[in-house]
Amino acid sequence: MKFKTKNTSNFARASEIQLSRGKINTPAFMPVGTNGSVKGLTVEDLNETGSEIILGNTFHLMLRPGDELIKNIGGLHKFINWDKPILTDSGGFQVWSLGDLAKISEDGVKFSSPYDGKKIFMRPEDSIMIQENLGSDIIMVFDECTEYPSTYEEAKKSMELSMRWAKRCKAAHKSKSSLFGIVQGGMFKDLREESLNKLIEIDFDGIALGGLSVGESKQEKTEILEFMCDKLPENKPRYLMGVGTPEDIVEAVRYGIDMFDCVLPTRNARNGQLFTSEGVINIRNAEYKDCDDPIDVNCNNKVSQNYSRAYLNHLHRTNEMLGAMLATYHNISYYQSLMNDIRSAIKDNLFAKFIKDFYNKRNLDMPDGPI
Repeated sequence: MKFKTKNTSNFARASEIQLSRGKINTPAFMPVGTNGSVKGLTVEDLNETGSEIILGNTFHLMLRPGDELIKNIGGLHKFINWDKPILTDSGGFQVWSLGDLAKISEDGVKFSSPYDGKKIFMRPEDSIMIQENLGSDIIMVFDECTEYPSTYEEAKKSMELSMRWAKRCKAAHKSKSSLFGIVQGGMFKDLREESLNKLIEIDFDGIALGGLSVGESKQEKTEILEFMCDKLPENKPRYLMGVGTPEDIVEAVRYGIDMFDCVLPTRNARNGQLFTSEGVINIRNAEYKDCDDPIDVNCNNKVSQNYSRAYLNHLHRTNEMLGAMLATYHNISYYQSLMNDIRSAIKDNLFAKFIKDFYNKRNLDMPDGPI
């Protein structure tokens, strides 16, 4: 991996990540393809939206169809016909989401498959091996996602376990893929800083912030970002996991974050929620039944250009699968357009104006923060 920052605006930065399968311009949004598929989209669709990297999930792909099967076929890229970079989550978040059904020990995690009940034990080393079997370009360390809310002692114990696991992941990593460490520590700033320092000492290719978007308030999330922004390494990519809404992304860019992923644009699309330059609309609402306007006059993707709000309203109200497909295409295209506009604003030294215009179009107050 080669990483280069080309332009900055206070903490915000426009950079490039060069991998063997292509270049990623950052700030970047990674559509989530949990099972090797971004729901409702073909890889041709993804290319049209300007997506440069997608995310797959170790936990789910390990269970179905199996990482060994994918390896034998030629890797995840060949399996899904995607020739650009792929980042795989380690499975730590999915294990955390199992709650009491997952038994965590120093050695790893014991759980039952949600698909067939099969007993599985996953160690940090297993997560790395599975991701290498998949042929991921960027792989993540296996960590314990800290509960929210948690006491200081609970967060400290969880963070320290994740840091011991991080060392084991580093030692197990044998492929040419890039390996990212994950900062934990809950909502406690000193634990976050301690976690970051340990990861810097281990020396990963990139740094992710985990344990956010797990129920905390926006204020708490922003406080962590504000605290971390001048401590994160300048010469490595910074990834905020599981975030988020357009507003969440814009705020995180202000604090120097480079990479994002979230299921919101695809999940919400299937429920009729469309992201636009003026905010979110629910296309199922009766007000759009006879509305011949495009989805977003400021978005030039093929859905906005060729299909009316009335047509998508009809598709969603009659539960036609095309409605979810067109809405998903629009939302991913909108997110990629947003990222492109952010990068351009930083490069042209217009990021402060971009921030103000972004909130004015949505009739929202602009939060305090660096610009």
